Formats: sequence, C-alpha cells, structure tokens
Amino acid sequence: MTREEKFMMEAIRCSSNGMQNNEGGPFGCIVVRGEEIVGRGNNKVTSSNDPTAHAEITAIRDACKNLNTFQLTDCEIYTSCEPCPMCLGAIYWARPKAVYYANTRMDAAVIGFDDSMIYDEMSAPLEKRKIPIIQLGREEAYKVFKAWQDKADKKPY
Repeated sequence: MTREEKFMMEAIRCSSNGMQNNEGGPFGCIVVRGEEIVGRGNNKVTSSNDPTAHAEITAIRDACKNLNTFQLTDCEIYTSCEPCPMCLGAIYWARPKAVYYANTRMDAAVIGFDDSMIYDEMSAPLEKRKIPIIQLGREEAYKVFKAWQDKADKKPY
C-alpha cells in the first residue's frame, strides 16, 4: 500500500465513523503534513445544525488550529469524496499542495448529495439565480475596503 493509499484509507475511516455515529453524511477528510495527520474531520452537518460542517471544512479547521496557521501550504488533503463547491473554495483559501479524493461528485449525487445545482448557480448571471442576490450599501462598504487597502499593519493572506 502506498503512502497516499494509507492516508486515503484513514479519510475513508473518518467517513464511516462519522456516519456510524450519526454525526452527518458519509464524508471524511484528513490533512497531512509530511507523514503526520495534522487535522481530521467528518461531516457533522446534522449533528451540529451547521450546513458548513462538511468533512473538508472540519478537517481544515482542525489542522489550522493544531498548526496555529490559516494556510496549509505544506500540507495535503485526503477526502473520501470529490469536494463540493463550498469545500473546494475553502481548500483553495487554505492553499494545500495537493488534494486526493476517492468517490466522485457523481457517486455522491447517486446517494442523494447532488451539488449540480450549485455548480450551475455559480456560473449563472446574478439576475438568473434561484436565490436573489441583491447589491446594497456598496458606497459605505467600499470605505472599509479602502481602509483595509491603506492599513499599515494588516496581515495579508
């Protein structure tokens, strides 16, 4: 068994354990730095009443807490399923060096976790989206953006 296969098996174990413990859907994820697992997560949407508590999000949060950082540039992510759009965004913000996945998003759709509508919505013009997306208060909000741009002691990311 390769190093990568060993870590993937651990992500799959996380998915099974979380599902068996009724914490949420059958999804698991680990974050690895070198040869060490630095973050673990499984889907906890239904047990925490948090729609953002996907396996990748919980694993990223755990790894960042354990490593005391907000970026995972020297890490790899192993997830039991191809990341959904939300998790993919979080992964890109965390900046790992690689992502490994087991099940595909089509596999997930077959068992009731179909994200195709979200993928479609992301490419639809704002005025054609299912949930109205309405701009409001830009003039005041932009003042805060300008203050950030001019802030001398900011920590860029």
